[in-house]
Amino acid sequence: MKSFFFCFAVLLLSASFSGFSQDKIGIVKHNHLALQVADLQASAKFYGEVLQLERIEVPDNLKAIRAWFKIGTDQQIHLLAGRTQPVVNDRNGSHFAIFVASMEKAEAYLTRLKLPFHKQTRFDGVIQIYVPDPDGYLVELNEWKP
Repeated sequence: MKSFFFCFAVLLLSASFSGFSQDKIGIVKHNHLALQVADLQASAKFYGEVLQLERIEVPDNLKAIRAWFKIGTDQQIHLLAGRTQPVVNDRNGSHFAIFVASMEKAEAYLTRLKLPFHKQTRFDGVIQIYVPDPDGYLVELNEWKP
């Protein structure tokens, strides 16, 4: 009888661990992008005031070294203090893209703030604007067309 319970327990354990041997990783969505920044306050001002992203409260023990912002309904940008090396990006290399409601309004807004940006039309006709943050990370703006 003991061997029956032992075999039953082994069978039960092996069945419960079989879920870990799936052939796909199971990613369901994007959570956040983390950017290491040289000046947390300057970067937080850019993402909060210029891009007008909603700030998310960080735990008290991280407030001096982190700033979190909401993008849309459930994605985030996390700024991490401590970058000491320069960021070298161009629009054909590393960047991240976010949607705006209107490219015309976004361009007028950036122009009014006298911020540098590059505007181009992609091969498929999509208009893109690339604007650098204070560290040189490039933010690509595209128009949301549901």
